[in-house]
Amino acid sequence: MLDGVELKDYMHLPVNIEAILRGKVVESERVEFKKGWNPEAILHSLCAFANDFHNLGGGYIFIGVEARDGRPILPPAGVNPDALDRIQKEIIAIGYRIQPDYHPVVSPYEIQGRQILVLWAYGGQTRPYKAPVSLAKDCREYAWFIRKSSATVKARGHDERELLSLSATVPFDDRIRQDASPDDLDLSLIRTFLREIGSDLYKGSGRMDFTTLCRQMNVVAGPDEFLRPLNVGLLFFNEQPDKFFPYTQIDVVQFPDGRGGDQFTEKIFKGPVDRMVKDALNYINGVLIEEIVIKHPGRAEAERLFNYPFEAIEEALVNAVYHRGYDIREPVEVQILPDEVIITSQPGPDRSIRASDLKKDHFVSRRYRNRRIGEFLKELDLAEGRGTGIPKILRAIRRNKSPRPTFETDDDRTYFAARFPIHPKAKKKTQPTAPVAASVTAPVTPQVASNFGTKSGLSRDQVAILQKCITDRQIGYLMALTGRSNRTKFRDQVLKPLIANGLVEMTIPDKPTSRFQKYRLTEKGQALLKSVNKS
Repeated sequence: MLDGVELKDYMHLPVNIEAILRGKVVESERVEFKKGWNPEAILHSLCAFANDFHNLGGGYIFIGVEARDGRPILPPAGVNPDALDRIQKEIIAIGYRIQPDYHPVVSPYEIQGRQILVLWAYGGQTRPYKAPVSLAKDCREYAWFIRKSSATVKARGHDERELLSLSATVPFDDRIRQDASPDDLDLSLIRTFLREIGSDLYKGSGRMDFTTLCRQMNVVAGPDEFLRPLNVGLLFFNEQPDKFFPYTQIDVVQFPDGRGGDQFTEKIFKGPVDRMVKDALNYINGVLIEEIVIKHPGRAEAERLFNYPFEAIEEALVNAVYHRGYDIREPVEVQILPDEVIITSQPGPDRSIRASDLKKDHFVSRRYRNRRIGEFLKELDLAEGRGTGIPKILRAIRRNKSPRPTFETDDDRTYFAARFPIHPKAKKKTQPTAPVAASVTAPVTPQVASNFGTKSGLSRDQVAILQKCITDRQIGYLMALTGRSNRTKFRDQVLKPLIANGLVEMTIPDKPTSRFQKYRLTEKGQALLKSVNKS
């Protein structure tokens, strides 16, 4: 309670209203006072705070509070109570005039018997934002607005270029997670990481203020009153990052008899990114890698080789985790077949990598999808410097005298797959079966297959697709799953019959060729797949 000032619901916003009303805070890049409701001026200020040009965490607009020399005047001018509802609806409406859409948090307060509105305009995550220079109906001119000291101005010249450059280079892993809090970061995981990389910060981390520690590690951002973790912090220092980023996991799937066989085993790895990678690699090393010893007549020294060089598999998997899109709901998948291993991630490589370079196994990206993840993996010695992944894989392949791997993507760059053929001298060896059983499919008999509505029953590729389309899947993923490379034939021979028989459907049926198109099981497909598994 201030002297003669009644504050109601002020805890709804992370701002010290008492300090502002006592005049301890003046108008600045983060605070603006408005005596009355002026939609056009407030639209521009919202746009400016959303752009958060100096990365201060946005700001606050007080409607109904007049200022003198930048300080609030009490009692406030106030807002007509009968207009509160209308103004809040207009605030929602002008939020749609900003491109992309942007909506602040609005909270009404009662101060000395007067109603005011406080708009919390946090820094937007889809910068840059632009707004019409006027709310007139015939206005077609838009501009980027930013805060300069206590004023809202158009971004021009160097400021405009800097705003666009700043906004275009914020990778997904370095963005603020608005629906999480620092409490979602685990101190023990942070200290374990610091100890493992030998950081000097480890010794003082147990006594240091947690917020200070997180700021020093740059895994949180924003003002103190609205501190939020960055995506990279949640990916490494939360026990269940898949709660925030669904399908943050590695699926290791084994087909002992090939994709057309009667059974497969699946092991899923989740958890903090570094632990997930290490656990998956340990598992793969145990169930896949075998040393082959060949004795030659008349030669004392035996020939030693591996069915797959583990160093190459390790590098490919780490790269898949590093470069995958964590905003895409698809796991990194490792398929272990009798004669090859396929590691698939989504999306595909950046378009700065030319298709011709991809075929030559010589390519370096000019843009990196997850720079912070790469930094952490490098600190843990799981990844090396930029552009070293493919050369390291090829060196390991040459040392083991294995066949060259192939790297694949599609025209839309929806996926990236690394294929490792087994060493020719290890082909006669029976591939190991994973000790941990998962899903096992029953044989698809002609009688059961005919129930799926196709005249000759399901093909092996179609069975594989039905098993994987329980969640939405892109065509590139399905092609990699079935080993197909011709998109047209894959559509005609595999997908279209499933769609025609009502087993699979498109997620965007009115735009069949959309690059965002995915495929999923229908209810009929789910029911019949269950009947196959049950049989």
